[in-house]
Amino acid sequence: MTDGRALTPIDFRIEPSRYRHWKLSIDGRVAILAMDVKEDGGLRPGYELKLNSYDLGVDIELYDALQRLRFGHPEVGAVILTSGKERIFCAGANIRMLGQSSHGFKVNFCKFTNETRNAIEEAAAESRQVWICAINGPCAGGGYELALACERIIMADDGNTSVALPETPLLAVLPGTGGLTRLVDKRHVRRDRADVFCTLEEGIKGKRALDWGLVDELVPRSRLEETARQRAAEVAARTDRPAAGRGIALRPLDRTIDGDRIAYAHVACAIDRARGVAEITVGGPSVPPPADAAGIHGLGDPFWPLALARQLDDLILHLRTNEEQIGLWVFKTAGSADLVEAYDRLLADQQGDWLAREIRLFLKRTLKRIDVSARSVFALIEPGSCFAGTLLELALAADRSYMLAGAREGDSRPPTTLRLTEMNFGAYPMANGLTRLSSRFLGEPGRVDDLKGRIGQDLDAAAAAEAGLVTVTPDDIDWDDEVRLALEERAAFSPDALTGMEASLRFAGPETLETKIFGRLSAWQNWIFQRPNAVGAKGGLSVYGTGQRSEFDRRRV
Repeated sequence: MTDGRALTPIDFRIEPSRYRHWKLSIDGRVAILAMDVKEDGGLRPGYELKLNSYDLGVDIELYDALQRLRFGHPEVGAVILTSGKERIFCAGANIRMLGQSSHGFKVNFCKFTNETRNAIEEAAAESRQVWICAINGPCAGGGYELALACERIIMADDGNTSVALPETPLLAVLPGTGGLTRLVDKRHVRRDRADVFCTLEEGIKGKRALDWGLVDELVPRSRLEETARQRAAEVAARTDRPAAGRGIALRPLDRTIDGDRIAYAHVACAIDRARGVAEITVGGPSVPPPADAAGIHGLGDPFWPLALARQLDDLILHLRTNEEQIGLWVFKTAGSADLVEAYDRLLADQQGDWLAREIRLFLKRTLKRIDVSARSVFALIEPGSCFAGTLLELALAADRSYMLAGAREGDSRPPTTLRLTEMNFGAYPMANGLTRLSSRFLGEPGRVDDLKGRIGQDLDAAAAAEAGLVTVTPDDIDWDDEVRLALEERAAFSPDALTGMEASLRFAGPETLETKIFGRLSAWQNWIFQRPNAVGAKGGLSVYGTGQRSEFDRRRV
């Protein structure tokens, strides 16, 4: 196609009966997730997934399994991640798949895998569902990066099993899923040792891997499964997840695509290809929330905040992967601010309930996807909007927000307002660990405390501007022209420059593991993926497996 759509759109909707690459079993408080990749099960033709190597389809299943473990199995306090194949753990991302993929696909693939590994770490830190990796064979590249996302790594000591990050010497690229950052920031591997490790194609085995901090425990192969189960049971015994809790089913997500319109129950998207704009309208709830946590459990996945998170998450992934030339996302909302606030109040009041916690964390992850997406994000706040609390986060995540001052001529609806709720003050931190309000007001930290005093108030355009919550407040006379010109101007800029500019501006404040991965490592990988040393005719990715040697441009830039 010539309009920027993927030739074969990739669908992120999956459920366990359709898994081809993962096997999940539950044993009391412990789950075992085994990677058993089907060689001929690639997402696209042209490569085989040998040695438990993976492509995007494998990782889509992993993400789904992660979600179902968190929502469907409250009794599980620990997850053992291992291989279902004899004497091979994982060879990492499939090299032939990467070699034949477009630049944009490679970058989005790395981004999605990064987000999935972040969710594994969040499961341990906040959901109390701790992941433990049992390595039973060679573990290279993305395979070791998958292990690095786990809280504990147990490795077989058998002379065959090793860990490696061979991307630089073998392929002239970087470990694309946060491996470099996790080595030094998470596992605190010494810089000089990390330097040696990342330049060894063959990796490191046994006692040396343990001494260098690359793994946490070394056991004979015959005791690997026993030891992993023992460690998992110890961790699971300390979880606050309810042993007798009943999970909820995440049913197939209903979505319709009709030409350039995408619709879910609570989210709709209209694509304007001529302007490169996706107009995303998020609908607020239509009925009041249940009274308590029992009501949340009773509703299950139709519960509005959970349904919203699932639908918005799927739309973001669809647009990022299948609509590369739609460079501007414009968020709108429609509905009752009172009802949005009521749902926020319920989630805030039920913080001790495991399901309410999982829903809040899912919303946090979904909002983070917006932050790290290489798209411009605007918000339009108009009469009939419900930018309150959780939905106000969409406007706070935007690069710019436009709020209509007053009402529109001939519109009987009240003048435009927005509303803060408790959920804007800690429920949804960004990758930098700060709320969007705290990131917004780094230079005026006292303003965030002042805004807490305005929770529940309807702020009109003048009050919102004075509070620093919106960017521009045109009146009805200027609204159409000002918004149109802003969209046209954005579309006229270089997409490459915008991506770099936005990523640099969005994460002010402290640097964290996540901001380093998405702001630094991903930026370098993005650049490297376009360089001839990696993808040229004689580049590392291009000649891999051919028997030819790479030929590099030796200039350092």
